[in-house]
Amino acid sequence: MLLICYTFLLIYFLFFAEWYGRGPVEHTELRYNLIPFLEIQRYIDNWEIIGIDKVILNLGGNILGFVPLGILVPTIWKSLRRAWIVVYLGFTISVMVESAQLLLCVGSCDVDDVILNTIGTAIGYMIYSIGRNSRRRSHGKKTKV
Repeated sequence: MLLICYTFLLIYFLFFAEWYGRGPVEHTELRYNLIPFLEIQRYIDNWEIIGIDKVILNLGGNILGFVPLGILVPTIWKSLRRAWIVVYLGFTISVMVESAQLLLCVGSCDVDDVILNTIGTAIGYMIYSIGRNSRRRSHGKKTKV
């Protein structure tokens, strides 16, 4: 159920949230960036002009938006508990989202978003892994007492 709610929220923020630069198509030109780290560097270099809130929303939002994916996937599916599989899945979903944004002229297709989303998935998997190892250790100690 949590995965379904997360998926709907992610779709909303990535394709429909007007306050996040989404919504009705107002342009027909394709907006994209295929140069890695170009937009990330632009946001960092121009944070005073852009506004720190927008920098945090863009960079942090792209990372945080995919953290739940890295936690939920291995929690739900036992066969998807290897780190490389979860991170690859996050990368693949991000590429699909960015491609859809390009084709639908919603937002912009940005390789930096793929990088940040993939980092978010990896962070989520690390949180899952730390939690799982912590539970294993605590359960092991309880049975020995």
